[in-house]
Amino acid sequence: MSSETDQSFENERDSGPDKTLDQFSRLREGLVRLAADTAACVRFFSRLPLPKVNPADDPAAAPDFNTVARATPLAGFAIALPAAGIGMALGFTHLPALAVAALTAATLAATTGALHEDGLSDVADGFFGGGTPERRLEIMKDSRIGAFGALAVVLTTILRVGLLAALWQRFGPADAALLFLLGEAFSRLLVVWQWQRLPLARPDGLAARFGKPGAGTLRQATLLSLPFLVPALLLLSFGALCLALLIAVAAANFCGRLALDKTGGVTGDVLGAIQQISGLGFLLGMLMVP
Repeated sequence: MSSETDQSFENERDSGPDKTLDQFSRLREGLVRLAADTAACVRFFSRLPLPKVNPADDPAAAPDFNTVARATPLAGFAIALPAAGIGMALGFTHLPALAVAALTAATLAATTGALHEDGLSDVADGFFGGGTPERRLEIMKDSRIGAFGALAVVLTTILRVGLLAALWQRFGPADAALLFLLGEAFSRLLVVWQWQRLPLARPDGLAARFGKPGAGTLRQATLLSLPFLVPALLLLSFGALCLALLIAVAAANFCGRLALDKTGGVTGDVLGAIQQISGLGFLLGMLMVP
């Protein structure tokens, strides 16, 4: 073997550990950044007092959803954990399933500060109480709740409690709590989907102020959501899972198309409504078939 060949072989052998170390370093850096993005989303979408999780995390900084939105499904899972934990614990008591479901839903609303419910009520008031896009947006900015908004929140809350009670009865506390978490995570992915694909109705609104997710961010959010389907495949029949996904996607798409027709695009309130309606759609689909 020539000296040049020997030297080339030695260089490749020496660079092997360095290359592996560099790949590990990049992976570690990526995971640190993802944890920071998830923490930023949790703080933004909930009232959980999350401390600084790592050096890349800045609790005082406003989130940039151009990139941070990729972690929204992970944040949805984390935000729903207190409610799922309480629901699971109470499910092992002798409380009726309806009471367990009501307390689970109440805990989730308290954790988020009823952020998404508020968006749903504003959307119902604006979309069905105004005659022009400008008037609808004006109504949606009003902090007072009207008849349409109150009715929307009451009906969706009743439906959510009923569906959660059925979920706990059919699957048991532990499996039901896990399926509840999966639905919350998936509904957040659908929020990112509609946020990315639709124009913004209000250039200075919440949906625009902190950045708009790009196509790459949506792809990352989708990839991060795929592991959540594994336990769903184990707990649900194939038909139930497909129906849950289909109804949730259809519900999110319907809300997006309605927003496009009523106001010309999405707002922060519309994104909250999408989360609420698509989450209900996921629960409906799971329970419609055996």
